[in-house]
Amino acid sequence: MRTNWIYRNCLPICLLLAALSTKASAQKPAPPSAAELNAITERGILLNEYDQAAWHASDTAQTANPRTIEGQRYIAKKENGKWNVVFGKLNADKTLFQIYYEAVQQANPREFKVTAETEQRADNGFYLFAARAIDAALKDFQGQQRSYNVAVLPAPQDQLFVYVYPAQTNPRVFPLGGDMRYLVEADGIKILEKRQLHKTILETSRMLGKKTVGGFHTHVLSDVPEDTDVFHVLTQDPHQTEFIGTPHFFYHVLADGAITIEKQKK
Repeated sequence: MRTNWIYRNCLPICLLLAALSTKASAQKPAPPSAAELNAITERGILLNEYDQAAWHASDTAQTANPRTIEGQRYIAKKENGKWNVVFGKLNADKTLFQIYYEAVQQANPREFKVTAETEQRADNGFYLFAARAIDAALKDFQGQQRSYNVAVLPAPQDQLFVYVYPAQTNPRVFPLGGDMRYLVEADGIKILEKRQLHKTILETSRMLGKKTVGGFHTHVLSDVPEDTDVFHVLTQDPHQTEFIGTPHFFYHVLADGAITIEKQKK
């Protein structure tokens, strides 16, 4: 009888202790692996390269004729270690991407050679899919009344990542936040997943002649840094490291984009 009494009365207590243990474990998540952090770094580096390529290619095209690429969409793609940026439009039924100009990166990463497509050139591959994906993302995106940039990067399983993030409009001010990353199916038509990277837009200013150790911001949407945190560090010249506080960790994004875990919160 005593054995049964212990079993009947101990069982609820044991279950409660197990639940509390599980809750405690849930409150102290394991830190992200080195592979996870490296993947964030790699995407952030690629996003910065895309942004730089689109910027310099557009400047080169507009230097020749300010109205050359007016009303056209730019899409960049890295091939054989160099970036190509095309300018064009989707056709009416979104089955082709009409290319009007192409900018090819030169030996100097900031230099591009722009050529006009004298013959009809239409793409039904990556540029078509990327243009569709951009359209889908921008249709969904709810931003502020300001300029935004868009970038398309390859994702696993031949899918596409579309980033929408605030454009830099002042050479000494570097915006961070208010950004989204979309995962879009391979043909660019359907959004599979959307991830809000940050909420509020922070305007980080760099004062001439003033040296700073690094920036800092808190991140409440997840427990890991985001691709655009790495982008934020790399887009500044010179690069300024960033410290990030999440619900359970403190991170440091270094000047080369690498991410370290500085501390796990108690």
